[in-house]
Amino acid sequence: MNIYLVRHTTVDVPAGHAYGFTDVPLRSTFEAEAEQVRQQLQGLDFDKVWTSPLSRCVRLANYCGYQDAARDPRLREINMGEWEMKPWDAVTADPQSEAWFADWVNTPTPGGESLMDQYCRVSDFLNEIQNQADLNNVCLFAHGGVLTCARIYAGMYELKEAFKNLPAYGEVIRITL
Repeated sequence: MNIYLVRHTTVDVPAGHAYGFTDVPLRSTFEAEAEQVRQQLQGLDFDKVWTSPLSRCVRLANYCGYQDAARDPRLREINMGEWEMKPWDAVTADPQSEAWFADWVNTPTPGGESLMDQYCRVSDFLNEIQNQADLNNVCLFAHGGVLTCARIYAGMYELKEAFKNLPAYGEVIRITL
């Protein structure tokens, strides 16, 4: 199975803020960035297309011609919990951050998820679609963390290397399972 992983375009969030589950807006450069993505997908035929339910992914899927993309909550970005939309300076000042920074793979953010939690839900999604015999080429519109988890699932690198391998906004990556 070929899976085309598409990261949403650039978000309009102040630099240095933690976000994940929050439904944040996109920058005014959306159309130019989305057009580049659309051109990369042009000519590809997908058996099925999914998107994260967050508007930054749905909007890109719609722009690229996939208004009927199935929305799956397992494709949402990592839940930063109490740290959502807080500046990283405030996060590092939180006494609970020491444990998370020491082991962000296994330690969830306060009220949120660990990377392992996100990896497990993305793996659950990928296991499910891999078991569908009629799917050969699929496309997922999602987030940097989801695309990273999918590449870890495909054996491209280990969980501890996740933050070193975040895809760029609007990047299209093909993996084969």
